[in-house]
Amino acid sequence: MPNTKSAERRMRNSARKQLHNRSIKSRLHTVERKFLQLLDEGKKDDATKSLRELSSLFDKAAKSGTVHKATANRKKSRLALRLTRVK
Repeated sequence: MPNTKSAERRMRNSARKQLHNRSIKSRLHTVERKFLQLLDEGKKDDATKSLRELSSLFDKAAKSGTVHKATANRKKSRLALRLTRVK
């Protein structure tokens, strides 16, 4: 338990931010799985649209600090490579 009022406030803020970050990461994982499933099914046009959406979501998550910028760039790069290998 926190000993001071400021520590108590920080604890509340941390819990709120953790919940927000978890929802963003969950959305990222969901869209990434959808993209990989489209690749497996061979639906290249739909996968391209999904990759565009996924890249945008990774950029937004990196901008807000939910994921590190380098992590977002690495994921986008590797997913784009997988798409080009299918084509």
